[in-house]
Amino acid sequence: MDPHHAKAAAGAGGLSLRERKKRQTRQRISDVATGLFAARGFDKVTVAEVAEAAEVSTMTVFNHFARKEDLFLDRIPEALDLFTRAVRERRPGESPAAPVRRLVLELADARHPLGGLGDTFPAFWRVVLDSPALRARVREAVEEMEDALTAAVAESTGAAPGDPRPRLTAALVVTAYRTVCGTAVARLLAGERADDVAPGHREFTGTTFDALEEALRVLGGPDRAGPA
Repeated sequence: MDPHHAKAAAGAGGLSLRERKKRQTRQRISDVATGLFAARGFDKVTVAEVAEAAEVSTMTVFNHFARKEDLFLDRIPEALDLFTRAVRERRPGESPAAPVRRLVLELADARHPLGGLGDTFPAFWRVVLDSPALRARVREAVEEMEDALTAAVAESTGAAPGDPRPRLTAALVVTAYRTVCGTAVARLLAGERADDVAPGHREFTGTTFDALEEALRVLGGPDRAGPA
């Protein structure tokens, strides 16, 4: 879907040949689909057309992607993995916000698509904004992220069943992430360059997560402490 896939592929050296081929096929399908969606619009391209252009069967497409929207929003699994691992593996004594702050800044500095900063990203977001189906899938992904982080917070803090604080913590963390990245994307869509947006993005990320840390301090309870 973007130049960063080369980096991801480089990190897959420990995979079996079969798994590498599966990933390569998945990536090829997504890249072909992204090109078609960008050229014609998401809603005007069928899965059959994607399959034909990628030289695979429609069944193969659905073996790799549960739904058409995931052909374009193919980084949802990666996002879930990155953010939940950050929360589960945070340093002792840290709140769940601290590792997410670091992750967001690292992603932005690397111009990773999940970091919100990149000169090629406006084209991607215009396709999303033009498609009701993609916008709905983004909203679903936000819910999936909140569910996954709720489980990560509850597991890593030993919260009692029924304790509402892991859910509230997860919702606040996801809202902070969406807000800082959404603000950066809005500036990119308005025509600013990523390098010009970056300083303000870092500052706003810091301010936002400082406020989140204070909110979690007031919230208190087991969600405040990191893993033992």
